[in-house]
Amino acid sequence: MTRPAARPVKVAASERVEITMTVNGSEVTVRVPPRMHLADALRDQLGLTGTHLGCEHGVCGMCTVLVDGAAARACLLFAVQCEGAEIVTVEGLGTQEDQHPLQRAFSAHHGLQCGFCTPGMLMSSFDLLADGASVEPDELPVEMSGVLCRCTGYRGILAAVADVAAEHPDGLPLPRNCRPRTIIRRGTEQAVSEYEAPSTRIHSRPVELPTGAPSATVEVRTELGVPVDKVWEVLDDFHRLAACLPGAELVEVLGDDRYRGRATVALGPVKLAFDGLAQVVEREGHRMRVAAQGADTGGSTTQADIRLRTEPGTAGGTVLEADAALFLSGRIAQFGRALAGDVSKRMFEQFAAAVEENARTGKAPATPAKPPGVLALLAAAVGARLRAALRRIRRSR
Repeated sequence: MTRPAARPVKVAASERVEITMTVNGSEVTVRVPPRMHLADALRDQLGLTGTHLGCEHGVCGMCTVLVDGAAARACLLFAVQCEGAEIVTVEGLGTQEDQHPLQRAFSAHHGLQCGFCTPGMLMSSFDLLADGASVEPDELPVEMSGVLCRCTGYRGILAAVADVAAEHPDGLPLPRNCRPRTIIRRGTEQAVSEYEAPSTRIHSRPVELPTGAPSATVEVRTELGVPVDKVWEVLDDFHRLAACLPGAELVEVLGDDRYRGRATVALGPVKLAFDGLAQVVEREGHRMRVAAQGADTGGSTTQADIRLRTEPGTAGGTVLEADAALFLSGRIAQFGRALAGDVSKRMFEQFAAAVEENARTGKAPATPAKPPGVLALLAAAVGARLRAALRRIRRSR
């Protein structure tokens, strides 16, 4: 295909660039950071998770896709380089009901085990055989060596590719699931891509929380030196509440107790800016439950089921309790359960201090609370674990 002329674009690393490409037969337009690689754009922006990521250095071959008809490592291409390109992923190769001959052969020869390398193997073998190249069986180990596998021993894979090569000596059938998609929206048929970026989905749909096990859970209890009613006035006013959340900003009140906002999470070199939605799903007495979800430009997503409670404390103060179930995906999920829990606890401590100050003064802070820095988080996390270890030692004695 003929690519459009390259556009001279200079953008900041935190900004996004709009690109249009054809993915599995559908023209799609996405907004991506300039340094997002194609694999992340396919997985996180378009939901095509068949493209797997392994080494992210172009060595393992797991992320192989077709770009303008040729095999390419999706982890070595920036998405912005693919303006006007035609991309085929493993999802475009065939469907469960109409499998491509390569897919049928891999299944017949058990050329898969854990399945992690399978998309890369399929797309690489398609590239190898697409034009009817003459490949002898003893040449296949070298020809297929660009994709690594650590559980099949390669024998089933090589047998599957050899069978398809013999069956289709003049070239392979075209991918069987590449076509323009048409979806129905609000009763009107529109010829648009079925793929939607996470940031689009976030605002157009109700907040829905996963039903599986959360990535991390947080339970915190702290005592504030102001009366319950004063604290609840802050929590019950979403403008004041948002101003107390570290790194958060309330952008828009959508009605029906739904709120659009932004939040920043920073941990060392990892800095994520989320655009998201929060909805109060329960409010009774001095108890509140909030469902929240957000996505950043790099494809990380976070969802949270948050419960806040207040009750009278000592000396006229207030006990503020919070528990949250966190569901993380993308780069933020790489923090791990323990670190995600530590970060969330430190942020809640900042939130509680801001709520107390807000309740004491009767007005929102002039500037939103900043997220905790990496050194403060590290020191607090180490201190908390040392205190927990000391408590265990005392109990053992």
